[in-house]
Amino acid sequence: MVSDEIQREQIDRAAISAELAGLEDHIRQMEKRRAPDIEAVHVAHLRDAVNLVDYLALRRGDISQLQRWLGARGLSSLGRCEPHVLATVESVRAAVDGTAPSFGPAIQTFEEGRAALDDNTDALFGPRPRGRVPRIMVTLPTEAAGDYPMVKHLVSLGMDVARINGAHDGPAAWERMARHVRQASAEIGRSCRISMDLPGPKLRTGPLHEGPQIVKLRPERDLRGVPITPAVTTLTGHSMPANGGTVLPVDSSSWIARRQPGDKINFVDARGSHRQLRVIGTGLGTCEAEIWDTTYLETGVALSCHGDVTHVGELARIPQFHLLRVGDTLVLTRDLHPAVPWRHGQPGCPRIGCTFPAAFAAARKGHRILLDDGKVAGIIEDATPDELHVRILTAGAKGSRLRSEKGINLPDTDLVAAAVSDADLPLLEVAAAHADMVAVSFVRHESDVDDIHRYLKRVRAEHLGLVLKIETTAAFARLPEILLHAMRSRLVGVMIARGDLAVEAGYERLAEVQEEILWLCEAAHLPVIWATEVLDQLARTGKPSRAEVTDAAMGQRAECVMLNKGPHIDSAMVVLDDILRRMSRHQRKKTPLLHPLRSWADPSV
Repeated sequence: MVSDEIQREQIDRAAISAELAGLEDHIRQMEKRRAPDIEAVHVAHLRDAVNLVDYLALRRGDISQLQRWLGARGLSSLGRCEPHVLATVESVRAAVDGTAPSFGPAIQTFEEGRAALDDNTDALFGPRPRGRVPRIMVTLPTEAAGDYPMVKHLVSLGMDVARINGAHDGPAAWERMARHVRQASAEIGRSCRISMDLPGPKLRTGPLHEGPQIVKLRPERDLRGVPITPAVTTLTGHSMPANGGTVLPVDSSSWIARRQPGDKINFVDARGSHRQLRVIGTGLGTCEAEIWDTTYLETGVALSCHGDVTHVGELARIPQFHLLRVGDTLVLTRDLHPAVPWRHGQPGCPRIGCTFPAAFAAARKGHRILLDDGKVAGIIEDATPDELHVRILTAGAKGSRLRSEKGINLPDTDLVAAAVSDADLPLLEVAAAHADMVAVSFVRHESDVDDIHRYLKRVRAEHLGLVLKIETTAAFARLPEILLHAMRSRLVGVMIARGDLAVEAGYERLAEVQEEILWLCEAAHLPVIWATEVLDQLARTGKPSRAEVTDAAMGQRAECVMLNKGPHIDSAMVVLDDILRRMSRHQRKKTPLLHPLRSWADPSV
């Protein structure tokens, strides 16, 4: 009986050895077939491209049975082969045969594969921070253009890459942000790279008619509706829009200078109600006043104090919206004139522009459409050259608000859209002079990568690193080809833009898709940026959720983690740095490091 089992094991081993030999042969054949793609990459990426092709060959078939056989015998499996595919196959085959592995000069060793990823990461993002592997990227707010101390504070806290979003602001602001980063980096003596995002051809909703120029002042009330805390506003003579009712501009700065604590300011609000503000404090060019009644103030309202009169200045307009419910029909149109706000139950149907004309030629009846990061979803019931009629299938229980400039995703539609155009030249020129890398939004095809290479050459910016933002299912489907074309540049990275990717692929598929992107990039030895809503609640409110802390820890799988802007971004940076340092002791990519644990071990041992 025992001899029968030994004989069966020997037969199994022979079959597995033959399967591994066939797998290695298949990999070699794939290298020959893809030789033109490999030879086209930058010389520094030749072995990276070979390993990527090897990985594609390995994963083309189903090796799950082989994995189970190896795992059951405690042999080294293929499950962590990404950075060194042929070395892994050769080592596993030698273990099955009971021989020593033989790596020829053409095979990248385990150490060489891991080192290649580290070298490419250092080249793109700069030197590794002491104590953690992933770098921290931070999106700079508009204020960074005029607030050098803010930028210096972020660099001092550990910002390794400053991200300048080309979808906002303009060349002068971008240049000031970049200069601030360089100055802070030099003064602190700490490396901080600069990445500039091309906005790309993002589909957005068109404008709606603007709302009134009005602010609401509302005191805090108890459960009976009795005011317990007054609403407080700051009156200023400076020309600036009101910010949520906290700042109220007036026409005359001298009128402000004449106010004293205790002054009573009388006016008639937008509803015709007589109201009174009481001055409670004064400052340089400002005064602070309180009111105990709910009040609606609009531009032009006369404010009178002892016969001394001024008027409310320009207030920000209240953004309007459509209120959509399941079953409503929304019409997307080429017409970008401001649309009339619509609510469920009103006559007719809501209409809103679409900023991307090519969508009307490409979309078809039955295609899915997602609006505002998937908050509203529907299906196209009719498509004409100028209109898309969308039946709303999912929305909030009480309806969902759809505003202007919200994202539109068409996951079933083959959109032809250039990732870069002449409109991006101002940003590329600033990047050529001041940045270290450019990030390309909404890449869909390897031809998009070829286009950005041509544009970089056009502005003499071939030295810039190239970050590919993977945020569409089209890009995910063609990722190997996109990476091979990208590796024609020396410096390359990939951003997993999980927001749009989740909308297009479906939230239930996001974990699977991001894993596959991580695997493929590791096989290509290219660094990955873990992006979208990392510690977002903490950055916005100062308090993290449990789920986002776990998500931030998963960022250890990447080479860089991106934080978005927010009033508490400094706190988010400190927390993220601590999380990544802790996780660096336990995990590197897919490999547990198995350092000694002290959490539950007997301290006397």
